[in-house]
Amino acid sequence: MTTDYLNQDWDAVIIGTGMGGGTIGRVLATGGWRVLFIEKGPSGHRSERQALHSHVFTPDARALRGFWPTPLRAKIDNRESEFFAPIGAGVGGSSAFYAATLERPERHDMDDHPHAEWPISFDTMQPWYDEAEKMFHVCGAPDPLSAEPMPELLPPPALDPSDDALMGEMRAIGLHPYRLHSAIRYVENCHDCLGSKCPKPCKMDGRSAGVEPALATGNAFVLDDAEVVDLKRDGRTITEITLCRSGVEYRLSPKRVILAGGALGSAHILLKSDIANSSGLVGRNLMFHLNEMFALWPKKKVLGDATSKAISLRDLYHQDATRFGTVQSMGIGAGYGEILHYLRLMLTRSALSRVPLIMDLARIPAAVAVKMLGSAKVLVGLLEDYGYPENRVIFDPARPEQLSIEYVLAPELKARRRAFRKAIRRAFRGHRKMFLSMQPELNFGHPCGTLRFGTEAETSVLDPNCKAHDHDNLWVVDSSFMPTSFGVNPSLTIAANAIRVGHHLLKEARS
Repeated sequence: MTTDYLNQDWDAVIIGTGMGGGTIGRVLATGGWRVLFIEKGPSGHRSERQALHSHVFTPDARALRGFWPTPLRAKIDNRESEFFAPIGAGVGGSSAFYAATLERPERHDMDDHPHAEWPISFDTMQPWYDEAEKMFHVCGAPDPLSAEPMPELLPPPALDPSDDALMGEMRAIGLHPYRLHSAIRYVENCHDCLGSKCPKPCKMDGRSAGVEPALATGNAFVLDDAEVVDLKRDGRTITEITLCRSGVEYRLSPKRVILAGGALGSAHILLKSDIANSSGLVGRNLMFHLNEMFALWPKKKVLGDATSKAISLRDLYHQDATRFGTVQSMGIGAGYGEILHYLRLMLTRSALSRVPLIMDLARIPAAVAVKMLGSAKVLVGLLEDYGYPENRVIFDPARPEQLSIEYVLAPELKARRRAFRKAIRRAFRGHRKMFLSMQPELNFGHPCGTLRFGTEAETSVLDPNCKAHDHDNLWVVDSSFMPTSFGVNPSLTIAANAIRVGHHLLKEARS
């Protein structure tokens, strides 16, 4: 069956089925192209409900659930550790587990950014953001602080009473909250699917909004459980993809290769294959967001859903020429299970991870925290990260299949973090609040920037249409292309860019 797929003449071979790969696959298949998706993980059962857990340790068990099977090896501020990052490996990729937050960046994020240049303008991206919001059925309300034309969003569901009360309190102290932009279609009898695979057609992600509509055209097919081992080139052309499936190696001669394995995975493949790296920038300029999680106690206790994810505000996004980011509902409650989960994640990434029985001992502070937090809402500030060449994906020949990174928290990032925490304290004056992390907490679900695009081959890996400068038949459409991380979730930008590049390819083929 595998050779049947590989012997066919595909217009495009897409490596990865997440937010970028699934989306561009839909665009191309709808445009009449024959598309082959290659996915590292399984297709999975459409009826399964599965959360992305870090406490499943066996590679086979993780792979079966659609999790990335091996731990991320990270050297952060010169301290080495290994942990399971929130990365998916199945149809839909990480987006199958995401919280479905699709927020637009702001004009100054692209047109006037002081730390990196975007080769396309905010106005160029606007229509593609519109298209992505329609494709992903984004609901919500406009940001009252935005000077841009209001996006045509679907109406959100009725607001939870506790969130309604909290938004009223925020407005009373001069803040400007709005309904979070979310890729959720609210269907009857649907339970919360944020952060989990959903068996119902509720959450729009790389699988439900991308791969499945692509397959429905009859022009696209998925080859799952297929690990890309190598890419080979002849001059400016990628001539061969080597992949491994069920222990057997296969080779495919592609017409076009579209890489969409995520900012870590795509850079890893190119480094391993020694492809597209004449600039020496493959894997470099790695960015995340810093999470500033905090508990906020409403002034008036109103019964409601503590795990709802409905509020966003940008009052602190760009304050006094300092770039911070959005503040959003976290979508988790302040219950024992959630606190224990995040406490264990923090311990896994700290020097305490080597202490015997530390994961069991975490139950004690978790229980204490539940008593302290009570009816608090958990919010998160997403602090923008900047790209630095020393922050990078690395390839270790001794561990060829393991994702590895090196990252140093820049002094300016630490200073902005301190200023962001002070700004949060000031913004929520009059409310009881408590930060839930003491050390900087990288958001490993938001990696980006490792194959940035630009106009010059010496300073970027991809051209403005996300084609590799070094090769004529290689494109990248995941978060790797981004020169800056913004202060919002990257998912909408990934999808919008994938639609843009897909339409460019269709137009190029017709000309």
